[in-house]
Amino acid sequence: MRQLLHLPAVLDGSLWLHRNAGRIQPMHHHAELEFNLVTRGSGQYLLANRKYQIWRGDLIWLFPAQEHLLIEQSPDFEMWVAVFKPPAVRRVARDPGAAVLRENDPPGEYCRRLSKEAYGWLEELLARIAADTGQHGLFNAGLAFALLDAWRCFEGAADIPARDVHPAVEKTARLIRNDCAASSVEELARRAGLSPGRLSRLFKEQTGVALAHFRNRQRIERFLEIYGTGQRRTMIDAALEAGFGSYPQFHRVFKAMMGCSPAIHRRRQTNGQAS
Repeated sequence: MRQLLHLPAVLDGSLWLHRNAGRIQPMHHHAELEFNLVTRGSGQYLLANRKYQIWRGDLIWLFPAQEHLLIEQSPDFEMWVAVFKPPAVRRVARDPGAAVLRENDPPGEYCRRLSKEAYGWLEELLARIAADTGQHGLFNAGLAFALLDAWRCFEGAADIPARDVHPAVEKTARLIRNDCAASSVEELARRAGLSPGRLSRLFKEQTGVALAHFRNRQRIERFLEIYGTGQRRTMIDAALEAGFGSYPQFHRVFKAMMGCSPAIHRRRQTNGQAS
């Protein structure tokens, strides 16, 4: 799924600190080049048919044509996310050594673990740039420097081995992402070319997440997208459209994953928007 980031016209990109809020996005890609710097906890990225286990100090580049999905995050997980508009990348990444940054889907692996010194330097740099978001010229200049300096740090870092993911697992993740409501485990297994038991075992083994848990997380995310502020759909209608078979099932899964009932979550979101 191609995602539109809706970045302000006056900015060359964006930079923010992502924290685990109990939500995940669908597998997606976007026109902007992206890098992530993990600052706390651990997570797992699914990138095409490869899986990366990422920890504090890891730097991963995500190119415009590469669909990616953060399939698991520890409760304390956080990372810097930087995105760069294509014109800015073409303007800034002119040196031959940075030419790969202008590509849409370069071959090879782009996840490495920084040295302690490089990590500390880059983390501090990103925090300082993020503080200048309101000053457009200064922020854009900082983004340009961060793009090249992050690449410099990356080139001097150690590779993180990626684990190849079985094509059936990758296909199942895509099928669930595209339609988390329709397919039973039996139907997913048939389309992936494995038995239901084999697919379930392989999915958990290779992603670290149970198939049912992964699908329920996608359904919760879909519900949150549909329901929004509650103005367009009732909670029950949004839950059914997201793929849950009944409201009691939705309520049970939501409370288990989000740590509170849907009604309490909505009040918290509403209060946060009003403050």
